[in-house]
Amino acid sequence: MTKRLGELLCEGNHITTAQLEAALETQKTSGHKLGQILCDNKAISNRRLLETLVKQAGLDTVTLEDRTIDRDVLAMVPAEVVSQHSLIPVERQNGRLIVAMADPFDHEAIADLRLLTGLVIRRCYCPTSDLEKAILKYYGSNVARMLRDLAPGEKAETSDVEVLEGDQLTTAKLHELAREPSLVNLVNLILLEAVESRASDVHIEPFEKDVRIKYRIDGVLIEKSSSPKRLHAAIVSRVKIMANMNIAERFVPQDGHIEFLGTKGKIDIRVSTVPTIFGETIVMRLLDRSAALIALGDLGMDEQTLKGYAHCLGKSHGIVLVTGPTGSGKTTTLYASLNRIYDPSRKIITIEDPVEYQLDGIVQIPVNPRRGLTFGRGLRHILRQDPDIIMVGEIRDKETADIAVRAALTGHLVFSTLHTNDAAGAITRLIDMGVEPFLLASSLEGVLAQRLVRKICPACREAYRPSASLLESLSNADRIDPNASLYHGRGCDECNRTGLSGRLGIYELLRVTEQLRKLIASRPTPEQILASAPHDHVTMRHSGVEKVLAGITTPEEVLRATQGVEED
Repeated sequence: MTKRLGELLCEGNHITTAQLEAALETQKTSGHKLGQILCDNKAISNRRLLETLVKQAGLDTVTLEDRTIDRDVLAMVPAEVVSQHSLIPVERQNGRLIVAMADPFDHEAIADLRLLTGLVIRRCYCPTSDLEKAILKYYGSNVARMLRDLAPGEKAETSDVEVLEGDQLTTAKLHELAREPSLVNLVNLILLEAVESRASDVHIEPFEKDVRIKYRIDGVLIEKSSSPKRLHAAIVSRVKIMANMNIAERFVPQDGHIEFLGTKGKIDIRVSTVPTIFGETIVMRLLDRSAALIALGDLGMDEQTLKGYAHCLGKSHGIVLVTGPTGSGKTTTLYASLNRIYDPSRKIITIEDPVEYQLDGIVQIPVNPRRGLTFGRGLRHILRQDPDIIMVGEIRDKETADIAVRAALTGHLVFSTLHTNDAAGAITRLIDMGVEPFLLASSLEGVLAQRLVRKICPACREAYRPSASLLESLSNADRIDPNASLYHGRGCDECNRTGLSGRLGIYELLRVTEQLRKLIASRPTPEQILASAPHDHVTMRHSGVEKVLAGITTPEEVLRATQGVEED
């Protein structure tokens, strides 16, 4: 006799008797399925429910990692069906097709397979992560599969996309190419795959014989697919149409913007094209609104740095700076800061180049140099808008720096970024720009310097014994027991064999004390500033070592991120 779902969940200690009884009471009034109620109540996960239903139905669970699937079996089910229903054919036996499915209760998928193959379908369960690896192994990525369909051979007549060169690249022809359904789907698929891979940028690079498609994931560029050169004009044209760019201009750099609807919401995409000897290269920066607003406490700051930075944010006036090179996460920190202190009773205005994420309740102004709206001019007009808090995307010149300092002195809290290696360098950079040291000393409240380091992949994380030379290179290795075990990633499919997945920040907060204010007024060097920093001052290297000891990142990542940064 088949056991009921509730019994199986209780036997496996997945839910308590009280949770089951509460769900059964809800079922009497709602009429919903028990599993759905338990998931809605967050008593169990969808995956746990599915695994229990598989056990209840007596279905097999298959492992595909060490299994080889015959090519004739794979050929029975097209790639689009595999992707659509998340399944893979495993074996053919006496008029039956054994199929591994992420959801073996997907009756529509089973009906499609029966119609497609004419065979009896024997369904098996396979966890989604294992199934995706197998699909990638046997069918390739969605983009790679579509590129094969568009260009299965070297001969142009096998594809519905024309090859055009030289004088054939007329505006009308380019528009015609870009509207081919196959090309529309291809570009959409590239963007969707990039979003799902957590890519920050998509690079489409033409070379003599092919076009390479690369994604920047966790700060590292990874080649994902390559396309025949003859598809280049069509791909570029499609992207230009989406970004409202001049499709006929191929010899001058252009910038554009795409608002793309991904699976989790809208994605803002900044597009840049540059002509090369083999055609136009495209870089698309993906700005995912749903992933933008990270809470300040989730950025990776240690408790002491977070407390000190929050104290700076709580000031009624003054300047708070976030520094670091391009791609170090400064903008994310600024947005998290604004989100932390947002209050409808205070007017917050930002001026940015460009506005990367839209913040509810905050007035945001994009810089437009072509129309004369620079940071300096925009900031001057913002002061007439009666703001309480101002965010300036970046201090690039003396005019912007002077206005920001004077705004801070007249009762405004000002946030901005600066490109310097460390916190002390921000002070000397502003003085070098021409800001009067005594004015800077009176207005500056704190400088947060930061870098991003990659995290160890949780799927393949393992302990190891580091070499003595590696520990010595961390400069404060005395904090690490020479016999201690650290962690690194072995490398697996989850992390593209890198051993690293995801990123978080390491930080250095320089709080401006009265002693520092007196020093700043005397035009100090970075070394003098660091020497006069508060006794509990933590450098980026120290911050990184703490994360190494916690098993979050590796020594190599900390050394890479802090190379060239002054250490005390």
